[in-house]
Parts: sequence; structure tokens; C-alpha cells
Amino acid sequence: MDTKAIKELNNLYIMNTYGDRQLAIVRGDGTKVWDADGNEYLDFFSGIAVISLGHCHPEVVAAVKSQAERLFHVSNLYYIEPQVKLAQKLAANSFADKWFFCNSGAEANEAAIKIARKYWFNKGEARPGIIAMDGSFHGRTLMTITATGQAKYKKGFAPLMPGFKHVPFNDVDAVAGAIDETTGAVLVEPIQGESGVRVPSDDYLAKLRELCDDKGLLLIFDEVQTGLGRTGSLFCYEHSGIAPDIITLAKSLAGGVPIGAMGATDEVAAAFQPGDHASTFGGNPIATSAACAVMDVLTKPGFIDGVAQTGDYLFSEVRAALDGDNHVVEIRGKGMMMGVELSVPAKEVVGRLLAGGIIAGTAGEKVLRFLPPLIITEAEVDTVVAALRDAMKELPDG
Repeated sequence: MDTKAIKELNNLYIMNTYGDRQLAIVRGDGTKVWDADGNEYLDFFSGIAVISLGHCHPEVVAAVKSQAERLFHVSNLYYIEPQVKLAQKLAANSFADKWFFCNSGAEANEAAIKIARKYWFNKGEARPGIIAMDGSFHGRTLMTITATGQAKYKKGFAPLMPGFKHVPFNDVDAVAGAIDETTGAVLVEPIQGESGVRVPSDDYLAKLRELCDDKGLLLIFDEVQTGLGRTGSLFCYEHSGIAPDIITLAKSLAGGVPIGAMGATDEVAAAFQPGDHASTFGGNPIATSAACAVMDVLTKPGFIDGVAQTGDYLFSEVRAALDGDNHVVEIRGKGMMMGVELSVPAKEVVGRLLAGGIIAGTAGEKVLRFLPPLIITEAEVDTVVAALRDAMKELPDG
């Protein structure tokens, strides 16, 4: 089918939760994708930070093919070999001793909130309260839109879940002021993605850790978007020199196969006992085989260092290209997670880039967002920077 035919069927049979999606992408290879009409694009958005190793990475494809020939699914009532191998790889490369697998970032955050509450319940303390941040995004379930600090995601879905407070991001004093006798945990993204790629001060996460230790609270990091190499380290928390008690992952973990993961220290993990939580498809053989292959690539000597180096190049080139442009408010991010805040709606620039064969995205109304595959080359950065410079010409005044 061509794009017109796909769009017509979509409008007939798919619920309209995504609006006009413009492209019908039918094939991908590395950093490139092709639409149903045969047009080629350089993907600088990675399916919203999912295709971190590029489309159809050969090691991930091989892992999925091999596993699909042996076993698609088995209940979590039985042991699953690739699931335990993935947990071992994650534990070996992080603070988290034990892992729970599900199917998405929202589910991972649900699991994190549940285990935090169960931890205090087991201790006989009524501390179900969660402090989260204004501007945060944690998912689309009722629990996770309640945790999310953006009103637009909550409209029309009341009543929401009790037990959440929101305070300004990057303000430790505000967190301290919100703590009461019911507070059990603090939930934070190390870098806020959906609200505009907002990077906190260098000492923010360390001060949150210090505050949580002082008050006896659990610290939860939502690394659904920032984790697994995106910011130039395997996990974003590594930049701060501290670790949380609980972490959530999803998006790029299985190279595009749906998966979510929640990891915790041994002490916190012990809060979950048989029957407390489960997922029919969570940690299934195909998803965890794919994720094992992703982890093997990410942990190859020099791979993450190369991501950091190319990320530095991306930031330096974009800053140089946009220096002096009065439409640019701020360029921010880390590694290969970039937001360019503009004085005008960012969709205008995204549209111009798309017309030139480059896929980018937005984070809020006025932030242009780049989330390229971690395998991009400096030559591809140069291509995007040149196109960005052209796309910024003759924009209307903000």
C-alpha cells in the first residue's frame, strides 16, 4: 500500500489518539527509514529514543530470529532463560541487584510506585506518599498520569490516584518542604524529556540523595528516556556520582521490541513477594533476548565513550550553527538528548526538516528535540546541522 491507502484505513479503523501522523514508515536500516512511497529519511528521533542502536541492528535481529525459532512465550510461572540473563547483565552494570520486567515505561513506573508503597507497608509504616516534579512525565496509566507533573495529560481523567504531591523541578528545598509523615519516596527524571529536555543543576540529584538519606525516604529515578547510553553514560545517574534505590527503564532496552524494567536494591526488592505484582508478557523470551543483544552492544569497550564523543560534537556544531539566531532561547541536554528552545512554535522547524528528509520532534510547543540513534556519525551530524541552519531561515518573529 502507498501512504494514501494506509492513511485511509487508519482513519476508518484506528482510534484518533495521534492526530495526523504524516508519514507511513515501512522500512528501516541503521539511521535511515523509508516511507510507503519510497522516500528516504535520516531518523534523528529514533521513535522517541527507542531505536538507540539504529533500525534493525543486525545483532538484535539475529537474537530475535534465533529466539523466535525456539520459543515465543512461556508463562512467568516458569523460569525464562533470556529473562534471567538480562537481569544478570543489568545488575552487573548498575546499582540494582534485582529486576522486574514488564512491557512499557508506564508499567515500569507503576511497579516502582507499588514496590515503594509495599516497602513501607511491610515495615508497618503508613508512608504511601510520593513527591514528584512539576513538568515530569511518567506514563499514561491513571497512576502514572497522576505522578506526571503536567496538567494537560490529566484533563478528563479524574478522579486520579491519591498520595501524590508535585514540587518545582531542580528545587531541593521545595522537596524538603513537601515532606511529611506520610511521605515514602521521591520520584524524578534525571533529565526531564517530554517537558522540554530540562537539565537540572549539577548537584541537584546528589542533594536529593542526601535529603532522602537524611529523611529515610526512597529515591526513584525514571530513566525510561535517559537510560541506556542516551546521555553519554550507560545510566544518567552515573553523571551525578550517586545512585537511587529504584530505577525504571523501557524505550530502547530491547531495540524496539516492547519491554519495561524496574530495578532495585536487594533491600527494596525484598518488598515484593509472590502475588504482589505480575505481568503476563513481562520479560517474555523474545523481548529479553533482544534486550540481551542490546546490552551486549552497549557494554562493548568504547561504545558509550563513542556516544559521548559524538554527542559533544552534535552540541558543539548545533550551537555554532545557531549562534546569534534570535529565534533560539536555549540549547540544552546531554549526550544525544538535545532540546532547542525557540521563541516560535517548533513544529515549523520540524516540518521544514521533514521536507528535507530529516525526522526530528518536539518537546512541548516551542522545543525542537533531537534523539538520534547512538550510532550516528559526525558526517550525519553535519548533514542535520546544515539542514537545521536552512530550516531556521526566515522564521516568523516570536
